[in-house]
Amino acid sequence: MPAETGRGVPGEPAGRRIPGQTPKWRWVAAALVLCLLAFGGYALLARSGKAQPGTGKKGGGAAARSMPVAAVPAKKGDIGVYITGLGSVASKNTVTVRSRVDGQLMEVLFREGQIVRNGQLLARIDPRPFETQLAQVEGQLARDQALLKNAELDLARYRILLQQDSIASQQMDTQEALVRQYEGTVKADQGQVESARLQLAYSRITAPIGGRVGLRLVDAGNMIHATDPNGLVVITQLQPVTVVFSIPEDSLPGLLARMKEGKKIPVEAWDREGKRKIATGELFTVDNQIDPTTGTVKLKAIFQNSGNELFPNQFVNARLLMDVVRGTVVVPTAAIQRSTRGIFVYVVKPDKTAEMRPLSLGPSQGDDQAIREGVAPGELIVVDGADRLRDGAKVELQAPASNGTHK
Repeated sequence: MPAETGRGVPGEPAGRRIPGQTPKWRWVAAALVLCLLAFGGYALLARSGKAQPGTGKKGGGAAARSMPVAAVPAKKGDIGVYITGLGSVASKNTVTVRSRVDGQLMEVLFREGQIVRNGQLLARIDPRPFETQLAQVEGQLARDQALLKNAELDLARYRILLQQDSIASQQMDTQEALVRQYEGTVKADQGQVESARLQLAYSRITAPIGGRVGLRLVDAGNMIHATDPNGLVVITQLQPVTVVFSIPEDSLPGLLARMKEGKKIPVEAWDREGKRKIATGELFTVDNQIDPTTGTVKLKAIFQNSGNELFPNQFVNARLLMDVVRGTVVVPTAAIQRSTRGIFVYVVKPDKTAEMRPLSLGPSQGDDQAIREGVAPGELIVVDGADRLRDGAKVELQAPASNGTHK
């Protein structure tokens, strides 16, 4: 018998592979690969939260998690309809104080930035040349008055002599003409005296209006002239002041109709950013033509400015009150949301879920927005955190910030 040279197969060598039979090490390698794949898949599922039972409720849950929001109730109130325009403050009267005579400026009696009253003494010019001129014309007047008096006495004597037929009537006529000549001379002298007194009065420079003086333009000791272009100082009247602003021409018909009613139309002056109200006045007048380049018309409002809140040439936002909408629903402007689907707010329902509510807006005033349709008074309106909400989302109410409330 031939000897066994291979295990299981007679006559084959021990190290030779039988065709169709897989080696054991390949089975081991395949098993290791499958184990690695199974372990990697398990780790991936565990990381995503699906490897453990019950994690689907916790992780899927943006809709189940409550979103912190701040909300305030919608209120019922009055809101104004305003027309807003850019404007600037203008002094009602501005005067450049100039000398009316030539001379040396002896004294300046005002302080820069001082509030002066009408007629207050501001400066003095050397009065001596004007006093000398006044003395000369007063002497001339006295001399001519004496000549007139003598001529009147002679005329009285000539009348008596003419009645006695002692002189010719021609001499009487000549004397009457002389008296009239002296009367004219005296009147001319009186005019020169008044002129000299006026020149002397002009050496005292007084304030023509009450207001605030600006920076001094001439120092004491300088020679000043009536023809100087700059003058001594500029006075601006601060009480009252006016604000000149422009509104679109489309708003003019409604404004004119309101003016025909004879009611005073309030105008508010706000700062450059439109956040702080500076003063309140009333409409004074409307310009007589529309600017064709801008399509606007100029308006002038008057402000008492008792506290000097407004300053000449100051930039302001003027708001003219056209009408008042009474008894409307009012919400903060921070609650208004806009999207491709329109304008809406989030209303917090009693079950602490958010509801997207479309709106019909009315006029706005500051931080308040009037609502025509969509919200009822008392409903809670989300003012903070609306950017993270979805319709039907659970919410958790928090105290609103100070800028989120409305009055």
